[in-house]
Amino acid sequence: MPLTRRLQQVIEDLAAVDDPQERLALVIDRAKRIPPLAPAERVDVNRVAGCVSVVWIIPVMRGGVCEFRSDAESPVVRGLLALLCDYYSGVPPGTIVASETDPLEQTGLARNLSPTRRNGLASARTAIRAFATRNLSAPPATAARPVS
Repeated sequence: MPLTRRLQQVIEDLAAVDDPQERLALVIDRAKRIPPLAPAERVDVNRVAGCVSVVWIIPVMRGGVCEFRSDAESPVVRGLLALLCDYYSGVPPGTIVASETDPLEQTGLARNLSPTRRNGLASARTAIRAFATRNLSAPPATAARPVS
């Protein structure tokens, strides 16, 4: 599914909830169903620099597309990070690099976040895009690499 369609789907899913805090609660609730990263994956090489909350992203190239798993100590950041990783997972690196769209801004989820949280999530998005950039010409079955 193209990123524009993915974004439209996320916007439609969230539009059913009017209150911004309830929308955020919905995102957090969805993230609770995602298994946490194993302790062996919660290492510095997978940690995203620039986040006040401790954040990890596990990127992998599989079949010519990027796949991302994540975790964070803060439930709010964990939920928003899971949304970012879902949004970019299954997408070719060139598509990620070419896209300037910030799904958290476009959905309105970033609107009520503190500046430090917005900056931290921007760092996570930058790490995802950096991984995609490094893998523009990677073979389809590249092993996981650090995001920073």
